Amino acid sequence: MSDFQHRNLIAITRGIEPQDAASIAMAYVEAGITRIEVPLNSPTPFESIAAMIAAVGDRASIGAGTVLTVDQVKELQSVGGQFVVSPNANASVIAATKAAGMESWPGVMTPTECFAALGAGADGLKLFPASLIGTDGVKAMRAVLPASVPVYAVGGVADGDFAAYASAGCNGFGLGSSLYKPGLSSQDAGEKALAAVAAHDEAFGWA
Repeated sequence: MSDFQHRNLIAITRGIEPQDAASIAMAYVEAGITRIEVPLNSPTPFESIAAMIAAVGDRASIGAGTVLTVDQVKELQSVGGQFVVSPNANASVIAATKAAGMESWPGVMTPTECFAALGAGADGLKLFPASLIGTDGVKAMRAVLPASVPVYAVGGVADGDFAAYASAGCNGFGLGSSLYKPGLSSQDAGEKALAAVAAHDEAFGWA
């Protein structure tokens, strides 16, 4: 990802339409969220990714989520994406992501999956679904994972949960429906992002 400092937040814009992509991305960046994911099960996702890069690519990192195949990795690279998030830990997808010069954030739920993903070259881990793993599960896995590995809680986690998951050992969060739903105005998106940024800054001592 880019060299500027990011908060440990990824905005997940599942279902976004290309015509809304630029304005939503700008709202998030202005609020302080500078990593934005477009899941590939959204309508024409690569158009949305390209639109976001054109609008805020100098201030944010734009990537794809729900990436399941090597071909999808290659298409993301072709439009200038910077990171890949998956719901699973597919070694081929991880390898292709790293070969393309992008960051790899595979989804994991067990220690076995965590270490397999790291062994395949993952840059960070997406604990998914975090609401099922819970803070006790996070603590148990964090105890055996390398301290240098960033671990993000994703799935059923909202800004009200940040403090508890941060205390359990999570380094950041991916926010989906608590932050974005299709049809959300850029003003509302910005307000939700501001609340998430405030909770992040408090949980990680940025305030």
